[in-house]
Amino acid sequence: MNDAEGKLIEILMVDDSLADVDLTREALETAKVRSHMAVARNGDEAIMMLRREVPHAQAPRPDLILLDLNMPRMNGFEVLEVIKADDGLKSIPVVILTSSQAEKDIVQSYKLYANAYVVKTVDLEQFIEVVQSIEGFWLEIAKLPSVPDSRQSGARTR
Repeated sequence: MNDAEGKLIEILMVDDSLADVDLTREALETAKVRSHMAVARNGDEAIMMLRREVPHAQAPRPDLILLDLNMPRMNGFEVLEVIKADDGLKSIPVVILTSSQAEKDIVQSYKLYANAYVVKTVDLEQFIEVVQSIEGFWLEIAKLPSVPDSRQSGARTR
């Protein structure tokens, strides 16, 4: 995805913390990742963006979703359940990026088919390393299936 052709990597971050969103953007910029990061401030907005519902009709299909668990309205578990039940969305890797270290949250995330569970750190340098390692694995190392996006004209491949 982030290849010689210079394609932008589309990331959807679902998090109600502006500080975490800003840190993630900084980490991606520090790593010089050619990316565009859309942000949903709650689970409802994330689902609307993924389904391209008004006012998000032009939202790009993400290559990766970074999902917090603790959000207002629709929490991360509910969002994950909707994504993984949708044939058009379930192949998008979802990385839980949360402050929760609770075993029950980890178990529940994997039961709902999260692709990875990462605990946020409060240390800035460590947080940047975490985001860069997520990007490195999911967008550079892991091989993902080519997924036509029926909601765009023409198929988009990875």
